[in-house]
Amino acid sequence: MSAAVTAGREVVLETDRLLLRPWRLAEAVVQRELWTERDPRVPPHRRVDADGHPTVAELEDAIRTNPLWSTGLLAVERKGAGDVIGYCGLVDSGRGPEGEPELAFELLRRVWGQGYATEAAVAVLDWARSSGRERLWATVWDWNTASRRVLAKVGFTETERQEVHAIHGTTLFTTIRL
Repeated sequence: MSAAVTAGREVVLETDRLLLRPWRLAEAVVQRELWTERDPRVPPHRRVDADGHPTVAELEDAIRTNPLWSTGLLAVERKGAGDVIGYCGLVDSGRGPEGEPELAFELLRRVWGQGYATEAAVAVLDWARSSGRERLWATVWDWNTASRRVLAKVGFTETERQEVHAIHGTTLFTTIRL
């Protein structure tokens, strides 16, 4: 299962195989790798642009200054290997109801299919439940079958579809009652 420790405002979650914790500056290279691996159907503002932005330095700056990287989107570290493989956490994207954060996760391609996303999501859901949250939501592109499977495994159900773009696909809105 998972255990949560809150040091000040920093959140640290632990599962059998994973540690979810605030990002460290040196791990900006992992964030950059995530940006470079994204599917071409992901909107351009979420991929590395023609000028190479965001750079590792820009991502380091975001880790340093944006509380999202210490209290929201936690680094997912494999305990055995000690490497960071992505992120999982809660964000207030402004798209959902007030007081209902969105579950967000993304892992490096080399670790896909090993159950890490599901394990990290369960830890975040347990933490949200213990923090008094009553409901969470998540969005996913209709073509992202792996993430859709993770959301279904942890109990999210589709509540709405929103056509976004012929290239980017349909955004599916999902929710879970905690």
